[in-house]
Amino acid sequence: FLWLTTIDAKGFPQPRPVWFTWDGEAFLVYSQPATRKLQHIENNPNVALNFDGGPKGLDVQVILATAEILKDPIPVNHIGAYLRKYGDEIRNIGGTEAEFFREFSVAIRIQPKRLRGMTISV
Repeated sequence: FLWLTTIDAKGFPQPRPVWFTWDGEAFLVYSQPATRKLQHIENNPNVALNFDGGPKGLDVQVILATAEILKDPIPVNHIGAYLRKYGDEIRNIGGTEAEFFREFSVAIRIQPKRLRGMTISV
């Protein structure tokens, strides 16, 4: 997963872990409808993404990006890369893949604009 940080109505960052795929140009994240992150994106599409920084936290990469809620998305169960990456986790949390895909029906396309990073050698 990676961390998606949106900005709430009061201007405070709101980070949350999300599952994603990368198509070579943009990240694709699926969400449940009516979540705060969707409200935040509608009000301010500027977001940040970051990974965990490696085992010792020494490889920090922050991606500044713009998020768009897709109006007519491809259903997540038709995204082979997503199924290959998260299929086991979907089954481990219970329910069926079909139930999961009905619940996470909103697609967010996140277009990177700038990379900020730092790798520390020890």
